[in-house]
Amino acid sequence: MSDYYDAFETSPVPAPGPDAVPPEPFRGIYGMPAFVTIPTSDLAASVDFWTRGLGFIELFGIPGRVVHLRRWAFQDVLLVPAESVPEQAPAMSFSFACVLGQVDSLVEACRTLCPDSVDGPRDTPWNTRDVVVITPENARIVITAAKPFDPDSQEARNLAAVGITPPGVGRGDNEEHA
Repeated sequence: MSDYYDAFETSPVPAPGPDAVPPEPFRGIYGMPAFVTIPTSDLAASVDFWTRGLGFIELFGIPGRVVHLRRWAFQDVLLVPAESVPEQAPAMSFSFACVLGQVDSLVEACRTLCPDSVDGPRDTPWNTRDVVVITPENARIVITAAKPFDPDSQEARNLAAVGITPPGVGRGDNEEHA
């Protein structure tokens, strides 16, 4: 991986660290570069879980047609009515970023609403802490938080092995973009 450069300024996700503060929910209207549409047989129950459990806000709704939920900028979910939902969650998932300090409260909130909805948290080889949440619609949602970067960690070695290094360290021609 050599044709990349740091572009963290385009993301609402703050730099990882023990004092990282999540951005406020983003209430602006924009052309969504990506979003997920999730069918639900109980729109009110789904909105309740997504807002009280996962920390989304109801940006707007068209009664009986769609509820547009959002957390941070570019974290958009459209809930749409359906006659039924799958009986079990698919293997495919959709991920949303949070900050490390939010993981425990998201786990607690989701477990309070639906005790068996959460798996994790688990640390990953790519330096995140992930929680898998199965929503009332049987969507598999991963809440993922970057952990502070430790240059001496196995995770740092894993990332370096694929060409991802911290700013100013071993980037060769791409250092001008940092």
